Amino acid sequence: QVQLVESGGGSVQAGGSLRLSCAASGATYRRNCWGWFRQAPGKEREGVVYIYRNGDTTYIDNSVKGRFTISQDNAKNTLYLQMNSLKPEDTAMYYCAAGVLCGLRQTGYNSWGQGTQVTVSS
Repeated sequence: QVQLVESGGGSVQAGGSLRLSCAASGATYRRNCWGWFRQAPGKEREGVVYIYRNGDTTYIDNSVKGRFTISQDNAKNTLYLQMNSLKPEDTAMYYCAAGVLCGLRQTGYNSWGQGTQVTVSS
């Protein structure tokens, strides 16, 4: 099992930036890919973006393209999400998830972090 711990969330004004981190430990060799999901108040958890170990990246949520950048440091087993030009609608709990298949569905991920809150005020 892979353990994931997110950090870097907080409160910012619209137009600001945050950088989320996700540190993996445990059976990290089982991780073929990982990514970020988010859950806004009153809504279901939805995928944002994921990345394979080889660097191939897929954005699930097109609303973040050009504003959010996913990256990873495989040597440090750390995943990042650089979020720029934040909007109030980006307010959500952000979750890191890892798996073998990944993809659009949550069922493609078998390890989840506890989440880190991002709040964007107008």
